Amino acid sequence: MPPHQRHPERAAPSFGCADSPRISVRSVALVPLPPFSELEPRVSIVTPPTRQFRKSPASTALGYTIFFSRWLQAPLYLGLIVAQGVYVVLFMRELWHLITHLETLTETGVMLLVLGLIDVVMIANLLIMVIIGGYETFVSKINLDGHPDQPEWLSHVNANVLKVKLAMAIIGISSIHLLKTFIAVGDMGAPNYDGGYTWDGVLWQVVIHCVFILSAMALAWIDKISHKAHLEAVQAHTLDDAVVTD
Repeated sequence: MPPHQRHPERAAPSFGCADSPRISVRSVALVPLPPFSELEPRVSIVTPPTRQFRKSPASTALGYTIFFSRWLQAPLYLGLIVAQGVYVVLFMRELWHLITHLETLTETGVMLLVLGLIDVVMIANLLIMVIIGGYETFVSKINLDGHPDQPEWLSHVNANVLKVKLAMAIIGISSIHLLKTFIAVGDMGAPNYDGGYTWDGVLWQVVIHCVFILSAMALAWIDKISHKAHLEAVQAHTLDDAVVTD
């Protein structure tokens, strides 16, 4: 008796319709699958072609001359450092005036002197941003990587970021001046007022301050658009350079 008839419960199952050939499970060979890491698509990054330059000595010399002309801005930033020293002297003089005349000053006078000190500090901050940010952006890199006193904004500074920060600093300075004006014109309606301010002058200060705010908003919006366009260009360039191979 054949084995499949002797033990019917051990018979190999078969699949298929009545008219189709039967396929036995024992006839199917199991093929081992490759590792999972080999199933992933392999991506090779194609490096962009190198830039081509003219080999002419005259064009090379002209290019290096234009490139090294950026060092002409270095004396300008040194002059701004001297101007910052002048503001330090002005701050100390105003502080000494506040200390020595403290008993004779009114509350409004003290507030105006303190606002003047804050104004000097904000102008000094503006000078620092222009000196460090401008030198880093337009002249040469400053090797401050890992320095504990490195400014937080210096790691991602560029021309657009610098313009937005300068606009915000100018708005802060304008706000201090406008606040000083509002404090000084408190008695403008008095009959014997002689504070040096007029209603038209105050109005124009407010208008100029609003123009500064709108300019800063426009610069921030332009920076956002340019940053988004830059990210889209980088992603498109990466997708174009990525070649998927089997």
